Amino acid sequence: MSAPADTMDRLLASVRPRAQSLALWMGELWRRDQTSPDQGLAITSAEVGRLLGDPHQRAAEHRAFRLQNAAADALDRAAETAGHALDADPAWRRLRDCFTLTDSEADLLALGLAAAWEPEFGRVYAYLQDDAQAVRPTALLASRLFHRPCADVRNLLRWRLAMPVEGQAPGLPGTAWSVDSAVALSLAAEGWREPALGAAVRLVSAEEISGWPQLNAAAFDEMTAAARPPPHARQLDLCGAEGSGRQSLAARLAGDLGQPLLVIDTALLLGGAQRNASEALTCAMRMARYGDAISFWRDAQLLPSEAWRDARELATLALCAWPADGPMGRTGGACQIAVGTLSTRDRLAVWTCYTDEPAPSLVSTQRLNPGEVAKAARAAAAGPKAIRAALRQSAPPQDDVLALVPTPYTWDDLVAPPDLSRQLREFADQIGLRWAVYEDWGYERLTHLGRGLAALFGGPSGVGKTMAAQVIARELDLDLYRVDLAGVINKYIGETEKRLRAVFDYCERAGCILFFDEADALFGSRMQVKDAHDRFANIEIDYLLQRIERFDGVTILATNRKNDLDSAFLRRLRVVIDFLPPGPAERLVLWKKALIPRSPTGEAILDPIDWAFLADRLALTGADIKSAALGAAFLAKAEGSRVGMTHVLAAVQREMTKHGMVLRKPLKEVEA
Repeated sequence: MSAPADTMDRLLASVRPRAQSLALWMGELWRRDQTSPDQGLAITSAEVGRLLGDPHQRAAEHRAFRLQNAAADALDRAAETAGHALDADPAWRRLRDCFTLTDSEADLLALGLAAAWEPEFGRVYAYLQDDAQAVRPTALLASRLFHRPCADVRNLLRWRLAMPVEGQAPGLPGTAWSVDSAVALSLAAEGWREPALGAAVRLVSAEEISGWPQLNAAAFDEMTAAARPPPHARQLDLCGAEGSGRQSLAARLAGDLGQPLLVIDTALLLGGAQRNASEALTCAMRMARYGDAISFWRDAQLLPSEAWRDARELATLALCAWPADGPMGRTGGACQIAVGTLSTRDRLAVWTCYTDEPAPSLVSTQRLNPGEVAKAARAAAAGPKAIRAALRQSAPPQDDVLALVPTPYTWDDLVAPPDLSRQLREFADQIGLRWAVYEDWGYERLTHLGRGLAALFGGPSGVGKTMAAQVIARELDLDLYRVDLAGVINKYIGETEKRLRAVFDYCERAGCILFFDEADALFGSRMQVKDAHDRFANIEIDYLLQRIERFDGVTILATNRKNDLDSAFLRRLRVVIDFLPPGPAERLVLWKKALIPRSPTGEAILDPIDWAFLADRLALTGADIKSAALGAAFLAKAEGSRVGMTHVLAAVQREMTKHGMVLRKPLKEVEA
C-alpha cells in the first residue's frame, strides 16, 4: 500500500486542476460581465440572463472554452492524469471498494477530504460556487468539477462517511456536506481510526488469536456451520455466563476464517461516545468493515433494538455475547448458540496459556470458566491463598445471605464411627472425581437434570455435621459458604427468587460448597395455603428445590429433623448420611482431644481424669464435650489450679442443664 502522504497528494492533485479549470471559466464569465465579481453581493442583468438561459447551451459554452483555451485544456489533461493516479492508489481504492462508493460519491468525498487536509479549499469552493458562505462541497459542485451527473449518495449516508450540514436535505444537489473526521484520519494513518470510540473497541490481530486456546468444541462446530455458506448467518448470538469463553470462541472463529476480531465493549461504547446510539454502532461497524474484521459485541443485551437492526445490516458477520438466558426473542433471524461450561481438558489448556506453574487441583475439580481460570493462573506465582482470593473476587457474595465458614479441621479432628467416616470420604471422593467420571468415562449423559452433588447430613444437634462439611471443604481446597435462607424467605417475600438466583450463580462461578444449616426450616413439608404469605413460601420452596437440582456445584444440607423434610426434596438428593450421637469409644477420643494435658509452653495443666467414667456414663455429643472441656478450663483457671475431675463434672452438669436435664444429685456424688 502507498504511503499516506502519497494518497493525500494524489487526491489533492486530482481536485486542484479541476478547481483551477473551473476558476478560469468563472474568470471568463466575469470578463463577459455574466457573473458578479463581488460574489453574490450584487446581481447583474447579464448574470440573470445567463442563469435563465438554456442550460445545455451554457454547458456547451463551457466545453468549448475548455477545448479552445490552452490553459484550461492543459488543466483538464492534468486532472485526468491525476484522476487515474488516484483511482490506482491502493488506499483510495480500498476505501472505495470497502464501502462500495460510486464515482459520484467518491467525487463528493474527495472534495470534502481536500478541504479537511487543506482548509483553504473552503474559500476556493466558495469562489467556485459564487457564494462567500458556501465553503463546503456540494453534489452540484462535484458534478461541475468532475463532469459527471449528480447521483445518489446512499453509501455515504449508510456508513456516515459524510453527512449533510445540519438542517439540509441529503438528496438535493445544492446540499452542503461535511466529511467525518475519521475518514481523513484513517486515510492518513493507513488504518481505520475512530477517535470518538476510544477504549470501547480493540482490534485483536489474527496473529494474536493464533495463540488463544481452543475451547468448547461443540459450540465452535455450531458457529463454524452457521458462519460459512450455506447457510450463512449475519449474526451469531453466543449465550453463556460472564467469563464462559464467548470471546475466546469468537476469536477462534475469526482466526479460523483468517480475519482479525474487533472486540466492542457495548456498555462503554454507548455510555462514552459523544454520539447517539445509531452513530456509535455505525462507527464500530465501519471500523470492522475497513479492517476486514469480525465484530464481537460484549453485553449485547444493552444494544438498542432499533439502532441494532440498522447496524446489523452493515455487518458481514457479527457475534453477540448474551447472558446465559439468551436474547429472549430480541434478535429474530440470528443463530443462537449455547456456550456451556469447560471440560477439564479445556480448563487446563487455558491455565497453560497464562502460566508455567503447575495447575492446582481446583482447576480439575471445580467447574471454572475461562475467565476464572485466567484469574487463578495470573495469581499462581503468589501461592494457593492468592489463587483462592482471586477466584473469590470474581463475584462478591451478599454478606446478608452468605457467610464464609472457616475450615480449620482435618480428617484427624473428625471423630466418627468407621461407617460414618467411610461415607463421608466416599462423598468427598465423588466431589473430587465427578468431572473425571462425567467427562472421561461418559457418565455425563446420566446427569441431564444437573451435574452437581447434593448431600443431606441428618442427626441431632452437636454430632459434627457442620464440622464434617468443614473437613470436606478443607480436604478439597474449596470455600464453604453458609446460607441464611430461612431469614431471607421470611424477610424478603417477593424477592426471594432473585436473591436465591444470585446466591447460586455466585457459588456456581466460584466453585465453592453451599451449606444450608437447619434445612428442615426451609425444606419441610409444604404448608396448606391460608394466605398470600403461605402461597409465596411454597413457590419459593419449589424454586429452591428446582435450583438445587440444576446447580452444578456442591450442596450440603444439615438438619436436626430429617423426618420432617418434604419427600419430594429427599428424592432429589444424591447422598444422605445419618449422624448418630457418639458411642463410648468415640466419646473417649473426644474427651482426650478436648482436655489438653499440657499448655503450649509445656506446663502440665491436667490432673488425673477418669476417662472411662466420662466416656461410658455421660452420653454427650461432641459439641457438648467441647463446651464442657472449655468450661472446666475456666473453672480451674479461676481457682488457680489444674483442670481436674471436679471441674469437668461441674462443667458437664451445666451442659446437661442447658439441655433441660435436671439431676437429682450432683455428678460428683454419682461418681462416688
